[in-house]
Amino acid sequence: MKYLVAIHHRDDYDPTTEDEAMHREIDALNEEMEAKGVRVFVGGLHLASKAKSIRANPDGDTAVTNGPYLQTSEHVGGFWVLEAADMDEALAWGRKAAVACRAPVEVRQFH
Repeated sequence: MKYLVAIHHRDDYDPTTEDEAMHREIDALNEEMEAKGVRVFVGGLHLASKAKSIRANPDGDTAVTNGPYLQTSEHVGGFWVLEAADMDEALAWGRKAAVACRAPVEVRQFH
C-alpha cells in the first residue's frame, strides 16, 4: 500500500530559518527510508503564495488564479510517497518526518 506523508508549513514559513541540523536530519531520514525500501518519491514544494489554482466553470472554460486553492493558514510544503505494509508503519515514518522537519505531518493512504 502506498501512503502520502505530507509536511505542512504556515503560509509565512521562511525556508531560510532551516538550519544545517535540520537538513542533516531530513537527509538521514531519506537515507533510512531508501535503505528500508519504503521511499517511492519525495518532493519539496515552493511556497503556497507561488501556487496557481485552476477552477472549471459551468460553461466548460477554466479560470486560473494566483495563490493556493484552499484559503488556510497552512499548506503542504513537501511530501514523501511511501510503500508501507499498513497505516501503523506509515505513521511510524510520519512521526520521524515530523521530528526531522519540525512541522506537522499528515499521513494518508492512496486508493
